[in-house]
Amino acid sequence: MINLFLSRIYRAIKIDIELFEEVEKDKKATFQAGSVVVLSSLAAGVGSIHLGATNFLTAPALSLLSWYVLSYIIYFVGVKLFGNNKTKSDHGELLRTIGFSSAPGMIRVFGITPELMAVTFIGSALWMLACMVVAVKSALDYDSLWKAFGVIVLSSLAQAFLLSLILLPFIGN
Repeated sequence: MINLFLSRIYRAIKIDIELFEEVEKDKKATFQAGSVVVLSSLAAGVGSIHLGATNFLTAPALSLLSWYVLSYIIYFVGVKLFGNNKTKSDHGELLRTIGFSSAPGMIRVFGITPELMAVTFIGSALWMLACMVVAVKSALDYDSLWKAFGVIVLSSLAQAFLLSLILLPFIGN
């Protein structure tokens, strides 16, 4: 079981499209996908520990919530707004594929100095974006990586807008 999990992480890091097809269909992989999200956020917490321990403690919970919400938004945008006759997916498929697309974020554990943090965090963000594009393309059965990229951009903007609406009352005047 652990070998399968580690193999899947390695394949996600390599952006193996067959991995995303595999976890899309494997309903038992949802817990594994969530574990990848937690491991990735813990790595970010370790890599940014010099900024304070609160990052390490709050990052996993916020990452899980963000993963869950973003996959719902991507489902709505990708299936309901921009789906075609080939597009069929559900929230679980997107949870699994998007969860595994967080695997490259584990390199953030090496961001232990401000200089290394910038390189590892920016590099992993771009790498995770590339993984997510392939994951969304796979889960939504799109023919185009550009369409998947567009859905991710629109969904991320929607998520940021919703987050700003939620946080606005808590920002000091």
